[in-house]
Amino acid sequence: MDNLNLKRHISGQFNSELENIRNRVLMMGGLVEKQLSDAIEAISTLDTVLAEKVISNDKTVNSYEVLIDEECTRIIAKRQPAAGDLRLIFAISKTVNDLERIGDSAKKLANVALEKNANKQGRLLVSLENLGRQCVALLHDVLDCFARMDADSAFEVHSKDERIDVQYESMMRELMTYMMEDPRAIPSVMEVMWAARALERVGDRVQNISEYIIYFVKGKDIRHLDNEEIAKMRD
Repeated sequence: MDNLNLKRHISGQFNSELENIRNRVLMMGGLVEKQLSDAIEAISTLDTVLAEKVISNDKTVNSYEVLIDEECTRIIAKRQPAAGDLRLIFAISKTVNDLERIGDSAKKLANVALEKNANKQGRLLVSLENLGRQCVALLHDVLDCFARMDADSAFEVHSKDERIDVQYESMMRELMTYMMEDPRAIPSVMEVMWAARALERVGDRVQNISEYIIYFVKGKDIRHLDNEEIAKMRD
């Protein structure tokens, strides 16, 4: 979302204010992306120091959410934006909320690396790491869409969440089979399941952010549309 795009959608009176908020969202997004990547790395390598760092940094993620929300509220009260201006603030506020939730998921993943059964999970972590890397890549892509307010790319990101869901479901079947074959592994498997669920939710949050971008650019709410209806909207 460069300056030209800003001027196309909002009044010049507060371009600077919204540009500052946009930059803060991108900074928050960069931190959350690193949090998620570090959490996956901590699980993969059982790096407790890195896991503790992720947990500690969650406070910074939370502070970004509070700061940006306060700024959005101030702008609404001061500028009383309408139409596209209001959609942009809506997209920013909603995006920040989902980024904070992704940060919470990263914290949950980091806690898994600190669990007493972590060193017993062995090969179970391979599928989890693969799922995690896909989520990190998807988050990176949607943040790029947000930076450029690129609706076409946001549609692409939106469709990719299905891949996350498919892999998650496949992983759940694999883990259930593993537990039935070896009941002694249930505590370890449950922790992996918990982490996988957190990652599946990351995919959902990324999809949400793509919807906010599309709503801002197109003025269309696609949250409850099926794939065929969304495809028609893109044409």
